[in-house]
Amino acid sequence: MSGSRDLLARLVSFDTTSRESNLALIDFVAGYLDGFGVPYELIHNAEGTKANLFATLGPADVPGIVLSGHTDVVPVDGQAWTRPAFELSESEGRLYGRGTADMKGYLACLLALVPQAVRAPLRHPLHLALSYDEEVGCLGVRSLLDQLAQRPVKPLLCIIGEPTELKPVLGHKGKVAMRCKVHGAACHSAYAPTGVNAVEYAAHLVVELGRLSEALKAPERRDVRFDPPFSTVQTGLIGGGQALNIVPQDCAFDFEIRALPAQDPYQVIHQLRDYAEHSLLPAMKAISADSAVNFAELSSYPGLDTAAESEAAEWIASFCGSRDFGTVAFGTEGGLFAAAGIPTVVCGPGSMAQGHKPDEFVSQAQLDGCDAMLGRVLAFVQG
Repeated sequence: MSGSRDLLARLVSFDTTSRESNLALIDFVAGYLDGFGVPYELIHNAEGTKANLFATLGPADVPGIVLSGHTDVVPVDGQAWTRPAFELSESEGRLYGRGTADMKGYLACLLALVPQAVRAPLRHPLHLALSYDEEVGCLGVRSLLDQLAQRPVKPLLCIIGEPTELKPVLGHKGKVAMRCKVHGAACHSAYAPTGVNAVEYAAHLVVELGRLSEALKAPERRDVRFDPPFSTVQTGLIGGGQALNIVPQDCAFDFEIRALPAQDPYQVIHQLRDYAEHSLLPAMKAISADSAVNFAELSSYPGLDTAAESEAAEWIASFCGSRDFGTVAFGTEGGLFAAAGIPTVVCGPGSMAQGHKPDEFVSQAQLDGCDAMLGRVLAFVQG
C-alpha cells in the first residue's frame, strides 16, 4: 500500500477549507472508486455545494467496519507558512501541507487500502465514510448518519481517523457553542443612568460564566482521563457599541462549553439563563421594557466515552497493537457515531500538535504505520 503518499498529494491539492466546496475532492475519490468497481453514494448538502461519500467494499447485508474521516480543513489565512499550503512537500521524512495531519493522511491510507480490499474475500464489509464541515461543528456527517439509521444492519465498529499518533483513543469531550445577544437602550453617555448599557450587562454575564467555569473544577466533577480533567467554559468573541459617547444598545458574545462525556453542557446554559432572568433583566427592564437577553446555539456535538472493556476497545487494541487507551481534548465526529448506536473509537496517523498550524505535517512513518494498521483491519473483515 505504498500509494498513500501519492494519494495524499492529490488530496492536499484540493482546497477544502470549510468555507469552500469539497466537491472537487469528492469527485476525485468517486472516480478513484469507480476505477475499482466500488459502489458508493453521495449525500449532498441542501445547496448542492458539498457532499458526504459513503462506499462499501464487500457484502452489504452483514455488519462491518466504518473507516471515517472528514474532508474539510481549517483556513490558512494569516498563518506564516514557509511552503505552499495546498501542495505536498517533503523534508526529512515529514510530509507538509494543509490537512496532512488533520486528516487527509488518514483518508489517503483508506484509499490506498482499496486495491487490496477489492481483491480480498471479505466476510464483513469495509465502509469508507468521508464527510464535510466537521471543522465548523460536525455538520455534514449528520445527514450521512441519518441515512445509516434507515438501514437494517448496523456496523460493528467505526474508526475515526483523527490524528492520535496511531494510539487508541476511547473518549473526548462534547461541545456546545452559543451566542448571547444583549439588547439594552441607547442614550447620550452624559445621561448614562437613563440608558441600559448592553456592554456592561454582557460583561456581567461573561463574569458569571467565569464563576460557573470555576465550579466545574470541583474535585468531585473531575475525570482524570482527560486533560484538563474537568469541563471548561470560555468566551471567545465579543462585540458591541458604536461610540464612546453613546451608551451601547446592543452587545453580543460567543462562548463554548467543552464538557466531559458524563456531564451535561446545557446545565451551564440553563444556569446562565437563570442568572440573566433573575439577576439582570429586572434592573434592565425597569429602565427599558424592550431590554432582552437572548441565547442561540451555534453548533454542538456529543462527547465520546467508549468503555475500555468493550469489544470496540479490544478490536482497536488488536489493530493498532496497544491497549494504552487514552482520550483527546479535541472533539470528533465519534460522539455522533456512538449516539447513532455504532461503537466508535478514534485512531489515526499524525498528531494534533501539528494540526491547524502553519507548516502542518504528518510523517511518512505515521502513514506507513496507518497502512499497517488498516492491513490488520482488512485481515479482520476477511475472517
